[in-house]
Amino acid sequence: MSGKLVLVDGSSYLYRAFHAMPNLTNSQGEPTGAVYGVVNMLRRLLKEQPSEYFAVVFDAPGPTFRDQMYPKYKANRPPMPDELRGQIQPLHDVISALGLPLICVKGVEADDVIASVADRLAKVGSEVTILSTDKSFCQLLGPKIRVHDHFADREHDRAWVKQRFEVEPEQLVDLFALAGDSSLGIRGIYSIGVHTAVKLLTDYGNLEGVLDAGDAIAGRLGAKVRSGAADARLAARLVALRRDVSLDTNLKAFRFDSNLVGNE
Repeated sequence: MSGKLVLVDGSSYLYRAFHAMPNLTNSQGEPTGAVYGVVNMLRRLLKEQPSEYFAVVFDAPGPTFRDQMYPKYKANRPPMPDELRGQIQPLHDVISALGLPLICVKGVEADDVIASVADRLAKVGSEVTILSTDKSFCQLLGPKIRVHDHFADREHDRAWVKQRFEVEPEQLVDLFALAGDSSLGIRGIYSIGVHTAVKLLTDYGNLEGVLDAGDAIAGRLGAKVRSGAADARLAARLVALRRDVSLDTNLKAFRFDSNLVGNE
């Protein structure tokens, strides 16, 4: 089924609103700034990215398969503040009351849910726009999938990826598998940085090509590649977005009534 679907990375919007908004509270003294900020962002998005189909995706509470696979995953990040945690359910309630489809799936991240929906619907002809600041979504770029940073009003297209990371979107997972991703607490191959990883991918095409060539790569770099192969493969599994999350991906499930949302 063809159509235009907008997928919002709700978790990233939640954090952005929490840090951007003043310390607003309701009559009971409960924090409401993040709720107010996200709802206003969504209303603005609906004007700027008009679509008959729309969904807001959030992380579900609890650990994910990545935490089980690698206990240090995102361990370098501070815990969620209590004043933000307490706004999550009220925000979900408001979004649902506005008639916007909302998705949370336990055991995976919102990124995996977005990737699964986007991948499946793109394959049947739908045009999908992912609204997020997260570079991870650029690995999904294709003829039917676009990624837009709403806050910077910037398209994260193939040209942007090439300029920013010096590789193609299809090589992003391999890039961070080799060089690691400090924002996720993933180290990749010890002491191989982005510049070296780019050169290796330019020479050997992809991660497995690099690892297969380990014996042929001279000197200390070859030794690093050989000794770090297991770490690189683990990093690739952590960085790659899952596209097989079990959920309803019929386009009709994401239809919403724009009349319920109203204006700011």
